[in-house]
This record gives sequence, C-alpha cells and structure tokens, in this order.
Amino acid sequence: MYDVTLIPGDGIGPEVAAATVRVLSATGIELRWHTVMAGAEAAGREGNPLPPAVLESIQRDKVALKGPTATPIGTGHRSVNVALRKTLDLYANLRPVKSLPGVKSRYDGVDLVVVRENTEDLYSGLEHVVVPGVVESIKIITEKASTRIAKFAFAYAREHARKRITAVHKANIMKLSDGLFLDCCRAVAAAYPEITYDEMIVDNTCMQLVLDPTRFDVMLLENLYGDIVSDLCAGFIGGLGMAPGANIGETVAIFEAVHGSAPDIAGKNKANPMALILSGTMMLDHLREHEAAERVRSAVYSVLREGKKLTGDLGGTAGTTEIAEAIASRV
Repeated sequence: MYDVTLIPGDGIGPEVAAATVRVLSATGIELRWHTVMAGAEAAGREGNPLPPAVLESIQRDKVALKGPTATPIGTGHRSVNVALRKTLDLYANLRPVKSLPGVKSRYDGVDLVVVRENTEDLYSGLEHVVVPGVVESIKIITEKASTRIAKFAFAYAREHARKRITAVHKANIMKLSDGLFLDCCRAVAAAYPEITYDEMIVDNTCMQLVLDPTRFDVMLLENLYGDIVSDLCAGFIGGLGMAPGANIGETVAIFEAVHGSAPDIAGKNKANPMALILSGTMMLDHLREHEAAERVRSAVYSVLREGKKLTGDLGGTAGTTEIAEAIASRV
C-alpha cells in the first residue's frame, strides 16, 4: 500500500482530482489517500493558502497528487505552487510532451521532455523598488542548482533511452548567469558520452519548436525559460488540458496538472481530467508501478482514439465523470 497526499485544489480541481482517483483505483494498486486543502479555498478558511498540515502530509507520504490552485494576479497570496517547490526543494519540473491519438493538432509525432530548474532564477522573488517608478528584480543562478538539474536531466535521459539533450539559454546577453548555467551543463554532459548534448538560444528555440518540435528530445532549461517553453510545448498536443507534469525533489515528489483552476466551469462537470490522470501515470511510474501506469495510459489513448467520451475542449459533449468511468472501465 502507498500513502499519497491528495490536494484537490480550487475551481475544477476537486472534480478532476476525483476523476483521477477513480481511474487510479481501477488499477488495483492500493493507494491510501490523505486529503488536505491548499490554495484560495484554504486561504479563505484558514487565512493561509498553504497550511502547515499540507506540508506535514507531503513530507510524511513523500508523494502527492495535486489539482490546480488559484493564484491572484498582482495582489493577494503567493503562488502555492512556487511555495511548495521552494519549501520542499522540488528542484526538478518534469513535463513530458507526446502527441496523443485523436487529439487535433497541427503537429504529429511530437515526443519530447521539458526539464526545468524549479527553485531559483527570477522566480526567487527578490524584487524591490529602487526609486518610485523603477523596480529591480534579481535573477539568481547558482552552480549548485544548475549542476543538480543537469544531473537530473541526464540521468532521466539515460534511464528512458533518450538520445539528446538541448540546453536552452540566453548566454549571449546574460553572459555571467546563463554562462554559469551552461558551464554546469557542459561539465555534467561530459559524464554521459552516449547522450548527444547541444545548446540553443531561447528565442531561436521557440522558433525551431514551432517549425518542427520533433527535432527536440530532452530540453534542459532554467526556471523562467522552462515555464514559458513548457506551456508552448503543451500547445503541440492539444493544450494544457492534455499536459501532465511533476515537481520532484530528493525525497518528495508532487504530480499535478499544470492548467488553471477554470472557475468559470467549476462544479459543472465540464472539466477535462486527462492532464491530471496522465500526471497520475507519472506518479505510478515514480512508485515503480510501471505496468499499472501503462494500463492507464493505454486506456486514455483508447478513449481518445474512439472519440465518443470527450469534453468540450476536445470537441465532445461528455462530462468529467463520464470520461473517468470510460477510462476506468478500460483500465
């Protein structure tokens, strides 16, 4: 039996979380869920979007499944996602991007992985007003964090038989910070001679991705570039509603859908649960339950291929619970 912390989240979060629990339960793998609240609802109830009980549960269980949480723009509480990553040192953001059967897209054969450093860069939140009308935001790049994420990317590539890693940067302008990041990547690459290593400036990377995303295998990026590029890549496979993700540390891992909380459709049984369900397969792989993970993935592909049980964003009329039952029945 595996103990797993469940964070339903805000908006459509509880609906897609319930759908994912239904599907994962169908595998027969014993998962004991510990449900805790984080996000806007927790802030309203307890005055804290990330109550101590949430962190305690995750640290105890070592694994968590998380629905989307709402973050106010320009005001209000800090992002729960950023707080979790920094507090629990979830230094690696892992976003596989793979073409899905039956999902309309301009691109075919996409199969790449985005590995994003998750703890520093401009997301360190070090900002201050220099003088009225002038704000300074400090970019932090360290040898420790850069080396650690590079080792994660190369180890992942070796374990999953990936052949190439592209480090994405802007070292032509930020010569010291991005230069340090590249120095660390090059040093790690030397220990993995079987994996081709190359580098690409971030703006050119975005153009090359749009022209032909199949040319990329594993992409290794700093925090800000990784955030932008990973969402761009989600567009190749049908959008964020189809994109799974994970935040991984030395001892703890959180698996989550990276889309928003969509409050406009919350409680209406219209939400697409597939991103969180696919994140659940990543969780099963993390637990070394590979056979169960593959059964869930195959069931998702089967439902997509058949095309009868799809939500509105995929051109169908099915509800969240209908999709969950269709996938679970195939698992």
